[in-house]
Amino acid sequence: MADDLLVIIPTRGRPQAVPAIVDAWNQTGATADLLFAVDTDDPELAEYKQHAAELKGDGRIRFTFGKRRRLCGTLNQQAVKAAKQYRYLAFMGDDHRPRPAAMPWDARIRECLSGGPGIVYGNDLLMGERMPTAVAMTADIVSALGFMAPDCLVHLCLDLVWLDWGTGMKRITYLDDMVIEHLHPANGKAEVDAGYEECNSSEQVSADSAAYYNYRDNGGLEADLAKLWKLVEGAA
Repeated sequence: MADDLLVIIPTRGRPQAVPAIVDAWNQTGATADLLFAVDTDDPELAEYKQHAAELKGDGRIRFTFGKRRRLCGTLNQQAVKAAKQYRYLAFMGDDHRPRPAAMPWDARIRECLSGGPGIVYGNDLLMGERMPTAVAMTADIVSALGFMAPDCLVHLCLDLVWLDWGTGMKRITYLDDMVIEHLHPANGKAEVDAGYEECNSSEQVSADSAAYYNYRDNGGLEADLAKLWKLVEGAA
């Protein structure tokens, strides 16, 4: 660990994203640690391992290879472990790219979260303030809840939960000028590939939507917000 902020990127089937993301780190002057979480059954595993070997000398960047748990499962596994070491944790998809600004995006995250438990997100040029498709939070949130997103979810609606948490805690900040661009088919910035087809299938949309509404409306969110309020009160 060289930094107090870790960005976790679960990735599958898109090894070409690795050099592009590393280039974005370099262009923005980011010092945040970066973890690529790769499935061992990924058809592109060899290329991911090649990138890992090539980037071995960069102290900010590391890779982990493990059993496929889908996006939410992989994120939670890595976040819970990392919460013991890092002060701040962030999620980006392998289709997010931080963009240069007067103040580096990772410095702004640290600044916003330095006052205690909270959540911060920037402008993804797709959903903007409406949804934190990429997010950062204090690691104590993950430690208190035991996850970075409810494990009833698979791929979708994590961002809705993060918005619910932050709003419920009254500890969420949106930074319109901190651009973490979402290169997605919905805004014409990516081609539909197998990953998008799988996670946006009608079955996946229905399953994750139902799981989210059940979590939000039947006690799951209420219970988690009670834990988060204890964090806020303890910090105060």
